[in-house]
Amino acid sequence: MTSSAALPPQDRPHRVVVLALTGLLPFELGIPHRIFGRAHDPAGRPLYEILTCGLAPGPVPTDADFAIDVAHGPQLLATADTVVVPASYELGPVYDEGRLTPELAAALAHVRPGTRLVSICTGGYVLAAAGYLDGRRATTHWASAGHFQRLFPAVLVDPDVLYTDDGDVLTSAGVAAGIDLCLHIVRRDHGAAVANDVARRTVVPPHREGGQAQFIERPVPRPQVASTTAARAWVLDRLHEPVRLTDLARQEAMSVRTFTRRFREESGVSPGQWIVMQRVERARQLLERTELPMEQVARETGFGNAQSLRKHVRAALGVSPTAYRRTFRSGGAGGAGGAKGRETAAI
Repeated sequence: MTSSAALPPQDRPHRVVVLALTGLLPFELGIPHRIFGRAHDPAGRPLYEILTCGLAPGPVPTDADFAIDVAHGPQLLATADTVVVPASYELGPVYDEGRLTPELAAALAHVRPGTRLVSICTGGYVLAAAGYLDGRRATTHWASAGHFQRLFPAVLVDPDVLYTDDGDVLTSAGVAAGIDLCLHIVRRDHGAAVANDVARRTVVPPHREGGQAQFIERPVPRPQVASTTAARAWVLDRLHEPVRLTDLARQEAMSVRTFTRRFREESGVSPGQWIVMQRVERARQLLERTELPMEQVARETGFGNAQSLRKHVRAALGVSPTAYRRTFRSGGAGGAGGAKGRETAAI
Protein backbone atom coordinates (compact mmCIF):
# COMPACT_ATOMS: atom_id res chain seq x y z
CA MET A 1 0.00 0.00 0.00
CA THR A 2 1.42 3.40 -1.00
CA SER A 3 1.63 5.94 1.83
CA SER A 4 0.27 9.42 1.26
CA ALA A 5 3.76 10.82 1.90
CA ALA A 6 4.95 9.07 -1.25
CA LEU A 7 2.16 10.44 -3.44
CA PRO A 8 2.60 13.56 -5.57
CA PRO A 9 0.76 16.62 -4.19
CA GLN A 10 -2.04 16.44 -6.78
CA ASP A 11 -2.90 12.86 -5.72
CA ARG A 12 -3.15 13.38 -1.96
CA PRO A 13 -5.33 15.48 0.32
CA HIS A 14 -4.28 19.01 1.26
CA ARG A 15 -1.43 18.48 3.72
CA VAL A 16 -1.49 20.36 7.03
CA VAL A 17 1.74 20.21 9.02
CA VAL A 18 1.56 21.28 12.67
CA LEU A 19 4.81 22.55 14.18
CA ALA A 20 5.13 21.36 17.79
CA LEU A 21 7.45 23.54 19.88
CA THR A 22 8.70 23.03 23.42
CA GLY A 23 6.15 24.23 25.96
CA LEU A 24 3.22 23.79 23.60
CA LEU A 25 -0.36 23.61 24.83
CA PRO A 26 -1.75 20.11 24.14
CA PHE A 27 -5.27 21.46 23.62
CA GLU A 28 -4.15 23.78 20.84
CA LEU A 29 -1.97 21.12 19.28
CA GLY A 30 -5.05 18.94 18.97
CA ILE A 31 -7.29 21.55 17.31
CA PRO A 32 -5.98 21.17 13.72
CA HIS A 33 -6.08 17.38 14.01
CA ARG A 34 -9.65 17.43 15.29
CA ILE A 35 -11.12 20.02 12.91
CA PHE A 36 -9.27 19.23 9.68
CA GLY A 37 -9.34 15.52 10.43
CA ARG A 38 -13.17 15.50 10.43
CA ALA A 39 -13.51 17.13 6.99
CA HIS A 40 -14.58 14.69 4.28
CA ASP A 41 -15.94 14.92 0.76
CA PRO A 42 -19.39 13.48 -0.12
CA ALA A 43 -17.79 10.09 -0.79
CA GLY A 44 -16.29 10.03 2.70
CA ARG A 45 -12.70 10.66 1.58
CA PRO A 46 -10.59 12.89 3.85
CA LEU A 47 -10.02 16.39 2.53
CA TYR A 48 -6.92 17.01 4.63
CA GLU A 49 -3.91 15.05 5.78
CA ILE A 50 -2.63 16.28 9.15
CA LEU A 51 0.92 15.58 10.30
CA THR A 52 3.02 16.87 13.19
CA CYS A 53 6.68 17.76 13.25
CA GLY A 54 9.12 19.20 15.76
CA LEU A 55 12.46 20.91 15.56
CA ALA A 56 13.79 17.35 15.79
CA PRO A 57 12.09 13.95 15.98
CA GLY A 58 11.39 12.73 19.50
CA PRO A 59 9.61 13.86 22.66
CA VAL A 60 8.44 17.49 22.85
CA PRO A 61 7.74 18.79 26.39
CA THR A 62 4.35 20.45 26.85
CA ASP A 63 2.99 22.82 29.49
CA ALA A 64 1.30 19.79 31.07
CA ASP A 65 2.86 16.88 32.96
CA PHE A 66 3.54 14.87 29.81
CA ALA A 67 5.48 15.13 26.56
CA ILE A 68 4.34 14.54 22.98
CA ASP A 69 6.39 12.03 20.98
CA VAL A 70 6.79 13.52 17.49
CA ALA A 71 7.95 11.24 14.69
CA HIS A 72 8.92 13.90 12.13
CA GLY A 73 11.62 16.55 12.03
CA PRO A 74 11.39 20.01 10.42
CA GLN A 75 12.06 18.66 6.93
CA LEU A 76 8.37 17.74 6.84
CA LEU A 77 7.55 21.45 6.56
CA ALA A 78 8.81 21.40 2.99
CA THR A 79 5.90 19.12 2.03
CA ALA A 80 3.18 21.24 3.67
CA ASP A 81 0.34 23.00 1.88
CA THR A 82 -0.59 24.64 5.19
CA VAL A 83 1.63 25.10 8.25
CA VAL A 84 0.00 25.60 11.66
CA VAL A 85 1.94 26.97 14.65
CA PRO A 86 0.09 26.47 17.95
CA ALA A 87 0.89 28.40 21.12
CA SER A 88 3.84 27.67 23.35
CA TYR A 89 4.70 28.98 26.81
CA GLU A 90 8.44 28.56 26.22
CA LEU A 91 9.23 30.63 23.14
CA GLY A 92 12.34 32.18 24.71
CA PRO A 93 13.88 34.92 22.54
CA VAL A 94 10.92 34.76 20.17
CA TYR A 95 8.66 36.10 22.92
CA ASP A 96 11.24 38.15 24.81
CA GLU A 97 13.14 39.77 21.95
CA GLY A 98 11.12 39.10 18.79
CA ARG A 99 13.83 37.00 17.14
CA LEU A 100 14.01 33.38 16.06
CA THR A 101 16.45 30.91 17.53
CA PRO A 102 18.86 29.41 14.96
CA GLU A 103 17.04 26.07 15.22
CA LEU A 104 13.63 27.62 14.61
CA ALA A 105 14.93 29.76 11.74
CA ALA A 106 16.44 26.67 10.12
CA ALA A 107 13.15 24.82 10.52
CA LEU A 108 11.08 27.60 8.94
CA ALA A 109 13.54 27.79 6.05
CA HIS A 110 11.99 24.51 4.86
CA VAL A 111 8.61 26.20 4.29
CA ARG A 112 8.03 26.65 0.57
CA PRO A 113 6.94 30.04 -0.84
CA GLY A 114 3.16 30.17 -1.20
CA THR A 115 2.50 27.82 1.70
CA ARG A 116 -0.49 28.93 3.77
CA LEU A 117 0.60 29.94 7.29
CA VAL A 118 -1.65 29.71 10.34
CA SER A 119 -1.04 30.56 14.00
CA ILE A 120 -3.08 29.85 17.10
CA CYS A 121 -2.78 32.25 20.06
CA THR A 122 0.87 33.09 20.81
CA GLY A 123 1.98 30.96 17.87
CA GLY A 124 1.66 34.28 16.06
CA TYR A 125 4.91 35.37 17.72
CA VAL A 126 6.73 32.78 15.63
CA LEU A 127 5.21 34.01 12.36
CA ALA A 128 5.91 37.62 13.33
CA ALA A 129 9.52 36.95 14.32
CA ALA A 130 10.03 35.27 10.95
CA GLY A 131 8.72 38.39 9.18
CA TYR A 132 5.60 36.73 7.77
CA LEU A 133 3.27 39.23 9.45
CA ASP A 134 4.99 42.48 8.47
CA GLY A 135 2.38 44.82 7.06
CA ARG A 136 -0.33 42.24 7.69
CA ARG A 137 -3.35 42.29 9.94
CA ALA A 138 -2.99 39.78 12.77
CA THR A 139 -4.25 38.94 16.23
CA THR A 140 -3.24 36.97 19.29
CA HIS A 141 -4.56 36.39 22.80
CA TRP A 142 -5.88 39.68 24.18
CA ALA A 143 -3.57 39.45 27.21
CA SER A 144 -0.52 39.44 24.90
CA ALA A 145 -1.75 41.91 22.27
CA GLY A 146 -0.05 44.99 23.72
CA HIS A 147 3.28 43.21 24.14
CA PHE A 148 2.92 41.69 20.66
CA GLN A 149 2.40 45.12 19.08
CA ARG A 150 5.37 46.69 20.91
CA LEU A 151 7.62 43.79 19.92
CA PHE A 152 6.49 43.78 16.28
CA PRO A 153 5.55 47.35 15.30
CA ALA A 154 5.34 46.42 11.60
CA VAL A 155 2.39 44.10 12.30
CA LEU A 156 -1.15 45.52 12.16
CA VAL A 157 -2.38 44.02 15.43
CA ASP A 158 -6.13 43.80 16.01
CA PRO A 159 -6.67 42.73 19.63
CA ASP A 160 -10.46 42.65 19.42
CA VAL A 161 -11.17 39.82 16.98
CA LEU A 162 -11.28 36.04 17.15
CA TYR A 163 -9.19 35.56 14.03
CA THR A 164 -7.85 37.33 10.96
CA ASP A 165 -7.64 36.11 7.38
CA ASP A 166 -5.14 37.82 5.10
CA GLY A 167 -5.28 35.24 2.33
CA ASP A 168 -2.24 33.04 2.79
CA VAL A 169 -1.57 34.14 6.38
CA LEU A 170 -4.17 33.60 9.10
CA THR A 171 -3.96 34.16 12.86
CA SER A 172 -6.26 33.47 15.78
CA ALA A 173 -6.74 34.71 19.31
CA GLY A 174 -6.33 32.44 22.31
CA VAL A 175 -7.21 28.79 22.75
CA ALA A 176 -10.76 28.07 21.51
CA ALA A 177 -10.52 30.80 18.86
CA GLY A 178 -8.24 28.34 17.09
CA ILE A 179 -11.31 26.16 16.57
CA ASP A 180 -13.12 29.09 14.96
CA LEU A 181 -10.16 29.77 12.68
CA CYS A 182 -9.78 26.15 11.57
CA LEU A 183 -13.52 25.92 10.86
CA HIS A 184 -13.23 29.14 8.88
CA ILE A 185 -10.42 27.61 6.81
CA VAL A 186 -12.51 24.50 6.12
CA ARG A 187 -15.41 26.75 5.13
CA ARG A 188 -13.14 28.84 2.91
CA ASP A 189 -11.68 25.75 1.25
CA HIS A 190 -14.75 23.56 0.89
CA GLY A 191 -17.88 25.52 1.74
CA ALA A 192 -20.35 25.89 4.58
CA ALA A 193 -21.85 22.40 4.26
CA VAL A 194 -18.52 20.67 4.98
CA ALA A 195 -17.62 23.11 7.78
CA ASN A 196 -21.04 22.73 9.40
CA ASP A 197 -20.71 18.95 9.30
CA VAL A 198 -17.32 19.19 11.02
CA ALA A 199 -18.81 21.51 13.64
CA ARG A 200 -21.67 19.11 14.33
CA ARG A 201 -19.29 16.22 14.75
CA THR A 202 -17.12 18.30 17.07
CA VAL A 203 -20.16 19.70 18.94
CA VAL A 204 -19.13 23.34 18.57
CA PRO A 205 -20.88 26.36 17.02
CA PRO A 206 -20.54 26.13 13.25
CA HIS A 207 -19.68 29.77 12.72
CA ARG A 208 -18.38 32.64 14.79
CA GLU A 209 -17.30 35.52 12.60
CA GLY A 210 -13.66 36.53 12.78
CA GLY A 211 -14.72 40.04 13.67
CA GLN A 212 -16.53 38.90 16.78
CA ALA A 213 -14.95 40.35 19.89
CA GLN A 214 -12.75 38.37 22.27
CA PHE A 215 -15.04 39.57 25.08
CA ILE A 216 -12.20 41.37 26.78
CA GLU A 217 -13.20 42.59 30.24
CA ARG A 218 -16.86 41.93 29.49
CA PRO A 219 -18.63 40.40 32.49
CA VAL A 220 -20.47 37.12 32.03
CA PRO A 221 -24.21 37.84 32.36
CA ARG A 222 -25.50 36.87 35.77
CA PRO A 223 -27.59 33.66 35.72
CA GLN A 224 -30.68 35.47 36.97
CA VAL A 225 -30.47 38.02 34.14
CA ALA A 226 -32.47 37.12 31.02
CA SER A 227 -30.42 36.52 27.88
CA THR A 228 -31.21 37.32 24.27
CA THR A 229 -31.27 33.67 23.17
CA ALA A 230 -35.01 33.58 22.44
CA ALA A 231 -34.77 36.66 20.22
CA ARG A 232 -31.94 35.15 18.23
CA ALA A 233 -33.84 31.91 17.72
CA TRP A 234 -36.91 33.92 16.69
CA VAL A 235 -35.07 35.94 14.07
CA LEU A 236 -33.33 32.90 12.55
CA ASP A 237 -36.77 31.69 11.45
CA ARG A 238 -37.47 35.09 9.87
CA LEU A 239 -34.27 36.08 8.09
CA HIS A 240 -36.26 36.53 4.88
CA GLU A 241 -38.48 39.15 6.54
CA PRO A 242 -37.75 42.75 7.60
CA VAL A 243 -36.83 42.67 11.29
CA ARG A 244 -37.16 45.69 13.54
CA LEU A 245 -35.22 46.20 16.73
CA THR A 246 -38.48 46.72 18.59
CA ASP A 247 -39.63 43.25 17.47
CA LEU A 248 -36.47 41.68 18.85
CA ALA A 249 -36.72 43.51 22.15
CA ARG A 250 -40.35 42.43 22.48
CA GLN A 251 -39.32 38.75 22.34
CA GLU A 252 -37.37 39.26 25.56
CA ALA A 253 -39.80 41.72 27.14
CA MET A 254 -37.05 44.34 27.29
CA SER A 255 -36.77 47.94 26.27
CA VAL A 256 -34.84 48.53 23.05
CA ARG A 257 -32.02 50.15 24.98
CA THR A 258 -31.70 47.28 27.47
CA PHE A 259 -31.98 44.66 24.75
CA THR A 260 -29.30 46.32 22.60
CA ARG A 261 -26.89 46.54 25.54
CA ARG A 262 -27.53 42.95 26.62
CA PHE A 263 -27.23 41.63 23.04
CA ARG A 264 -23.83 43.27 22.58
CA GLU A 265 -22.63 41.95 25.94
CA GLU A 266 -23.53 38.41 24.93
CA SER A 267 -22.56 38.34 21.25
CA GLY A 268 -19.92 41.06 20.96
CA VAL A 269 -21.77 42.77 18.10
CA SER A 270 -24.91 44.83 17.63
CA PRO A 271 -28.22 43.13 16.73
CA GLY A 272 -28.05 44.58 13.23
CA GLN A 273 -24.53 43.32 12.62
CA TRP A 274 -25.44 39.88 13.94
CA ILE A 275 -28.46 39.64 11.64
CA VAL A 276 -26.33 40.56 8.62
CA MET A 277 -23.85 37.81 9.60
CA GLN A 278 -26.66 35.25 9.73
CA ARG A 279 -28.08 36.41 6.40
CA VAL A 280 -24.67 36.09 4.75
CA GLU A 281 -24.33 32.59 6.20
CA ARG A 282 -27.76 31.65 4.85
CA ALA A 283 -26.80 33.11 1.46
CA ARG A 284 -23.64 30.99 1.47
CA GLN A 285 -25.69 27.84 1.95
CA LEU A 286 -28.10 28.72 -0.85
CA LEU A 287 -25.27 29.67 -3.21
CA GLU A 288 -23.49 26.39 -2.54
CA ARG A 289 -26.48 24.05 -2.57
CA THR A 290 -28.98 25.54 -5.04
CA GLU A 291 -29.22 27.14 -8.46
CA LEU A 292 -31.67 29.80 -7.30
CA PRO A 293 -31.41 33.11 -9.22
CA MET A 294 -29.63 35.87 -7.34
CA GLU A 295 -32.83 37.87 -6.89
CA GLN A 296 -34.46 34.89 -5.18
CA VAL A 297 -31.40 34.27 -2.99
CA ALA A 298 -31.62 37.93 -1.98
CA ARG A 299 -35.29 37.59 -1.06
CA GLU A 300 -34.77 34.31 0.83
CA THR A 301 -32.01 35.85 2.93
CA GLY A 302 -33.69 39.17 3.65
CA PHE A 303 -31.36 41.31 1.55
CA GLY A 304 -34.25 42.31 -0.68
CA ASN A 305 -32.52 42.55 -4.04
CA ALA A 306 -29.46 41.25 -5.85
CA GLN A 307 -27.58 44.53 -5.47
CA SER A 308 -27.87 44.45 -1.68
CA LEU A 309 -26.95 40.76 -1.64
CA ARG A 310 -23.86 41.47 -3.74
CA LYS A 311 -22.81 44.34 -1.45
CA HIS A 312 -23.02 42.32 1.76
CA VAL A 313 -21.54 39.09 0.39
CA ARG A 314 -18.59 40.94 -1.11
CA ALA A 315 -18.00 42.83 2.16
CA ALA A 316 -18.01 39.60 4.17
CA LEU A 317 -16.34 37.16 1.79
CA GLY A 318 -14.25 39.33 -0.51
CA VAL A 319 -15.92 37.95 -3.66
CA SER A 320 -19.24 38.43 -5.45
CA PRO A 321 -22.11 35.93 -4.96
CA THR A 322 -21.61 34.72 -8.53
CA ALA A 323 -17.90 34.07 -7.98
CA TYR A 324 -18.59 32.37 -4.66
CA ARG A 325 -21.17 30.06 -6.26
CA ARG A 326 -18.84 29.29 -9.17
CA THR A 327 -16.06 28.30 -6.75
CA PHE A 328 -18.09 25.83 -4.74
CA ARG A 329 -20.55 24.56 -7.34
CA SER A 330 -17.71 23.77 -9.73
CA GLY A 331 -15.80 21.77 -7.13
CA GLY A 332 -12.88 24.16 -7.48
CA ALA A 333 -12.63 24.98 -3.78
CA GLY A 334 -9.55 23.11 -2.74
CA GLY A 335 -6.78 24.09 -0.39
CA ALA A 336 -5.63 27.65 -0.32
CA GLY A 337 -7.17 28.22 -3.74
CA GLY A 338 -10.72 28.40 -2.38
CA ALA A 339 -12.76 31.54 -1.86
CA LYS A 340 -10.79 33.86 0.36
CA GLY A 341 -13.36 35.14 2.81
CA ARG A 342 -11.53 37.76 4.86
CA GLU A 343 -13.87 37.79 7.82
CA THR A 344 -12.10 40.35 9.92
CA ALA A 345 -14.31 43.41 9.74
CA ALA A 346 -14.17 45.59 12.83
CA ILE A 347 -17.20 45.50 15.07
